[in-house]
Amino acid sequence: MSVQPFYNPAKTYDDNYREGPFGLFAEDRVLPQPTEKPLKRLLGLPVFEPFGIPAGPLLNARFCEAAFRFGFDLAVYKTVRSAKRECLPFPNIIEVKVKGQLVSGQTVEALSIPEHHRPNAITNSFGVPSQSPEIWQPDMKNAVHAARAGQILIGSFQGSGEGEAQVKDYIKTAQMVVETGAPVLEANLSCPNEGKKGLLCFDVDKVSAIVSGIKKAVNDRPLLLKLAYFEDEALLASLVRAVGDRVEGFCAINTLQAYVVDSHGKSPLPGRDFAGICGADIRWAGLIMTQRLAAWRDQLKLNYTIVGGGGVMAKEDYHAYINHGADAVMSATGAMWNPLLAQEIKSH
Repeated sequence: MSVQPFYNPAKTYDDNYREGPFGLFAEDRVLPQPTEKPLKRLLGLPVFEPFGIPAGPLLNARFCEAAFRFGFDLAVYKTVRSAKRECLPFPNIIEVKVKGQLVSGQTVEALSIPEHHRPNAITNSFGVPSQSPEIWQPDMKNAVHAARAGQILIGSFQGSGEGEAQVKDYIKTAQMVVETGAPVLEANLSCPNEGKKGLLCFDVDKVSAIVSGIKKAVNDRPLLLKLAYFEDEALLASLVRAVGDRVEGFCAINTLQAYVVDSHGKSPLPGRDFAGICGADIRWAGLIMTQRLAAWRDQLKLNYTIVGGGGVMAKEDYHAYINHGADAVMSATGAMWNPLLAQEIKSH
């Protein structure tokens, strides 16, 4: 079936920001909720269904408002920074072909820009761009107000710099997000798209310092940590032991990193050889991380929330994550090409 995604990969990031969303999300309609009042709770907040769209394709308040109208009750405003940051060069989304089970560091084959057909796997190669705070703060405030009863806007943010400066910038940016009124914060610790192989979420000491700083500065709303896939379960256990009693939840996963080559063996992504990969081919990793986080939660007698994601393309995937221990579930690629996914999940 031919369908236009609400983020158009054939257009630049800036064009999507100015002109989007596209496809069904551009239609001015509100899809009905399954019940008159929300019957569930997440992080102490009422919600109809703990399902939504993670940081990435919801570029601004217009995208978030459309997601809410189409029944995605969790909407994560795309990761912001304390200063403007440009997007990596176009193209950013390319369909890829994966041989066997995708693992980090694997080489995948670039196909084409998937504008009108739903791909199985795509590159997510943006580099965490951000508007300046003068733009994103009032816009995020609009996104907060776009949430209806039983819906939650989550403000995602990332610190810039190195060492102690990065820790301080995480704290500063968290405070900026709080100023918008976002009821839930998400610290993005998992992005592989900046030319760095050592992801921040693997540095337990720095993550602990970031959490301590944010909690000291902001203690009146939930804090989620966005994680990548941990190949080393002992390292994951160390992280959970360090911060699992100080944060309200973990979101996993972001993407799996892979080298992308075209038919000539060259990268189709200007200026970079690797990218994060999204789509059905990372589902196995998301489910494993959800299961591990649930097991450590039980073993350590903690009560943090688990937001699972990665490869959620259909309602069966949503239920698989719930069965593996997730309290909430996110879909990026699946939702982009199927804006009715939330309605399908709510149909039971």
